[in-house]
Amino acid sequence: MKNIAVWVTIAVYIIAMMAIGIYSGRKSKSIADFTVGGRNAGAWLSALSYGTAYFSAVMFVGYAGGTGLQYGLWGIAAGVGNAVFGSWLAWKMLARRTRDVSARLKIKTMPQFFDCRYQSKAMKTFAAVVIFIFLVPYSASVYKGLASVADVLLNIDVTVCMVIIAVVAILLLLLGGYVTQARADFVQGIVMMFGVALLIFFVLRSDQVHGLEGLAAYAQSASGLPKLSASQAISLIATVLMTSFGTWGLPQMIQKYFGIKDDKQAKRGIIISTFFALLVAGGGYFIGSLCHLFFTKETMPVQDYIVPTMLKLVRMPSVLLGVVLVLLIAASVSTLCSITLSASSTLSMDLIKARLKPTMTDKGVSALTKVLCVVFVIGSYVVANTDTPILDMMSYSWGIISGSFLAPYVVALYWKKMNRAGAWAGMWSGFVIALIPAVSKLLSLAGVTAPVVTKLAGLGPVFAVIAMLVSLLLCFVVSAIDHRIKHPAVNTFFYSGIVEQE
Repeated sequence: MKNIAVWVTIAVYIIAMMAIGIYSGRKSKSIADFTVGGRNAGAWLSALSYGTAYFSAVMFVGYAGGTGLQYGLWGIAAGVGNAVFGSWLAWKMLARRTRDVSARLKIKTMPQFFDCRYQSKAMKTFAAVVIFIFLVPYSASVYKGLASVADVLLNIDVTVCMVIIAVVAILLLLLGGYVTQARADFVQGIVMMFGVALLIFFVLRSDQVHGLEGLAAYAQSASGLPKLSASQAISLIATVLMTSFGTWGLPQMIQKYFGIKDDKQAKRGIIISTFFALLVAGGGYFIGSLCHLFFTKETMPVQDYIVPTMLKLVRMPSVLLGVVLVLLIAASVSTLCSITLSASSTLSMDLIKARLKPTMTDKGVSALTKVLCVVFVIGSYVVANTDTPILDMMSYSWGIISGSFLAPYVVALYWKKMNRAGAWAGMWSGFVIALIPAVSKLLSLAGVTAPVVTKLAGLGPVFAVIAMLVSLLLCFVVSAIDHRIKHPAVNTFFYSGIVEQE
């Protein structure tokens, strides 16, 4: 009877998503509608779409459990950092300028942004390939996060869960792309906020926590607020910085700014996205930070199963358990849709049409993008079945993509003297540095057991932060040197020009 109530709740969610998809899909007519929603999204739609793409089961399961295990209540710093740096500061610094330039120049993807700014087809191609390949591990981590929850709470085969999330995501994308996804994200964002609030309430009142008094006692214990060693402190800071500033260079996040209707909506979006992140991320990491109250050192589950097992022990009513599962499914589906749409549209427009078949019509590009969405989801499923922790897969993906693109993107919005040489230096340095832990993981999967390889494979967040910092530094240094030597012309059209046709 318990599982029936849970499945009914999930079924209601799926039916609602399909209804939104069918209704919104009728309004998706062009490739601009499919990729950036006709640039007509309001503040709530944009902000919640950004937030739901930001936080998935990866955060609730992989990161919340991992940081709670290692740092106790200190792990909440990651949620606060995500709200302050990953949402408030990101929207403050990037949203309005990105919306302006993408609307004026009719930019639909991140590689197109680089081509318009640095006037380099090679850079556009490089960005398209890197985005499509290295968003796959992130997408796979979404599958894995939700599968671990279903395994513990529903006792169903992880394959069934992966099929559910894949089918819902593919249908939402095939029915209408950005428009459908944004409207679905609005509903899913409300579900996520409601679900996290419920989770916090039930976890606090559980027998393991004993309310605010138990929480206060936990904060004074060695497991609640442990003394961090230097290496632990560095690792925690790296996690906060990667999960906060890493979003500044992710194409699926930046693309949310492309669809904002106007400057007024962009300003309002700052407040909404920050509140959403503070509740959802702060709440998620807070729940994970309480894991030592639920388990001893001997009974602690493996990292990816900590939070799911905690939720099982809380013993929520069946309907509320269904709401929580819908929360995790909604978070995962919205993130998967954003990743898939960004990766697939990038490959179809910026590589296949731009390089291989320039005569392809918009209708053909839309059809190809939908096919690539299916291919991408299947590829993600295959990677999800490898023996790689959620946190590692996500850090490899975020590190490589943000390490490569954050600096060339952000600096270009503010510094007119940033040039092609500086952008290439930033991209390649960030890419190579962030690739080190990912290559180490591949070597370990191939049977290499050297201690240095194992250690490097687990340092994804640290290398991601180093990659972003080195890339940022080289963008400035190389651009300044190149200006002194070659005196290249400034691309003024990027900052003031207007392209008439979408």
